[in-house]
Amino acid sequence: MKKYLKKYWLYTILAPLFMIFEVLMDLVQPKMMSTIVDVGVLGIGNNGVSDLSIVIHTGIQMILVVAFGGFCGVMAGVFSNLSSQNLGNDMRKDVFRRTMELSFQQTDQFTTGSLVTRVTNDITQIQNMVMQCIRGFVRNMMFFAGGIFCMATLDLSFGAVVACAFPIVLICVVFFLSKVNPLFSVLQQKLDHVNSVMQENIAGVRVVKAYVREEYEEERFGKANKDLVDTQLHILTLISFMSPIMNIVLNITAVAVIYVGAIHVQEGSVTPGNIMAAITYLSQILNSVMMFAMIFQNISRGMASYRRLEEVLECKPAIADGDGAKTKIRGKVEFKNVSFSYPKSNGESVLRGINLTIEPGETLGILGATGSGKSSLVHLIPRFYDVTEGQVLVDDVDVRDYKQKDLRDKVAITLQKSELYSDTIRGNLRWGNPEASDEEICRAAGAAQAEEFILHQKDGYDTMVAEKGMSLSGGQKQRLSIARALLKNAEILIMDDSTSALDLKTEAKLYEALKQEYPGTTRIIIAQRIASVKDANRIAVIENGQIVDCGPHAYLMEHCEIYRDIYQSQLKGNPLEVNKKEEA
Repeated sequence: MKKYLKKYWLYTILAPLFMIFEVLMDLVQPKMMSTIVDVGVLGIGNNGVSDLSIVIHTGIQMILVVAFGGFCGVMAGVFSNLSSQNLGNDMRKDVFRRTMELSFQQTDQFTTGSLVTRVTNDITQIQNMVMQCIRGFVRNMMFFAGGIFCMATLDLSFGAVVACAFPIVLICVVFFLSKVNPLFSVLQQKLDHVNSVMQENIAGVRVVKAYVREEYEEERFGKANKDLVDTQLHILTLISFMSPIMNIVLNITAVAVIYVGAIHVQEGSVTPGNIMAAITYLSQILNSVMMFAMIFQNISRGMASYRRLEEVLECKPAIADGDGAKTKIRGKVEFKNVSFSYPKSNGESVLRGINLTIEPGETLGILGATGSGKSSLVHLIPRFYDVTEGQVLVDDVDVRDYKQKDLRDKVAITLQKSELYSDTIRGNLRWGNPEASDEEICRAAGAAQAEEFILHQKDGYDTMVAEKGMSLSGGQKQRLSIARALLKNAEILIMDDSTSALDLKTEAKLYEALKQEYPGTTRIIIAQRIASVKDANRIAVIENGQIVDCGPHAYLMEHCEIYRDIYQSQLKGNPLEVNKKEEA
């Protein structure tokens, strides 16, 4: 945390300095009031004759002191907020940046809900802690030490009363904080769970409604929320016990001061004004102790949150940059004896012994049953995951030797589930290339067969897209995602079942446009339908994580039984007869 505060050292120093002046002004006021009561009103030292001029003169001084103290308090608040808010801003950006650097595996381990909580609530707790430490610690330390000193200057017996009360207050504070502190980490974990349930339901709201599971999800959210509330109430209950106990001690101590003061007044060693001042100082001292308890509570909660943020900040990305590599080849992909298993899969391989070379400009289709490893294979190319064994090479260089940005600049990928953002259609497309001209955007949209429906929108390319693309159909979202990928103008285009929502006619037009408009791009097309890949240069058939055969459509029809079975099941006809029709 020091490195974040170091940037704002000036604010961090100015805030407590102004706070010192504010507290000094507060400590001066009881003595000034004592002067008004004893000299101005009771006339002590003036034969019992009141002196209005002293009341007015000292009263004006008090007003000036209060005004100056108020100004210092405002400035202390301004500088402490500047320090804590800027610290929170920097920390939030660092945590977000590190989150973006994490691999899919690491993001899954933290969970989305937990990461949201850490970037929002946990950083807010740290901001509160920093502000309390900068302002509150100095303020209450001065009230505690200054109050005791000022009481002692009035009469040493007042200090003895405080000395008797202080251990009782200290024991209360230590006892309750020891009970509360361990609960703060638990509280943040409960908040994680609430955010996770909320995120899942918002993202999957259509599924919830389709299966009429609103009541079930309300019950699930209610349970998570109840756990959070119960933990919060447990903490607040413990803290609420502390406050009245401290007030009881405060009032008993005040009675003791009045009693001791009354005895000394009768003896003539203490004035009534001194007793009033002593009670004010006593209130400042014991209130400072109570505030210390709240500060330590905030520190405990803030440190619990900081430890959670450290988990993210100190988490080294599982996918690290290579030393950097440059190559003149454009778009060649090669798998050499590749095996892969997902983390926490107990070593069960998703891919085994994959050997495959895709030449620049070639179109490769990948076909296989659900769960056969098609998506896992292509996710190794941009290093969403690293291989367990073997090598993946892009342009004859191991992907682990590239800097991630350089590697991913070579690859454009579209997924079956299209991710769009709350922006215009033009803004969504420019994710592929922020510097793209309108002409390039129109070209990519035309090739993706998206331009027609875009121009039918009221505002054309400036039409706003709802969150997650909810204002568009599945096919429209897929076409926009494909246009976005094309706009990137990458050497390798991966289409991971990204035309599943398109009809065959539109899909055929799309692939024809890709050949004409982007002839040099290496295309890897994952599909469930043979019609989507049968015109590819080669088709790799994957089963149980292995490539069982690879070749053009005609070759596979003749030599690959699995391919023929898929073809026949989809087209519901005799494959030999279909071949004759195709040849005709």
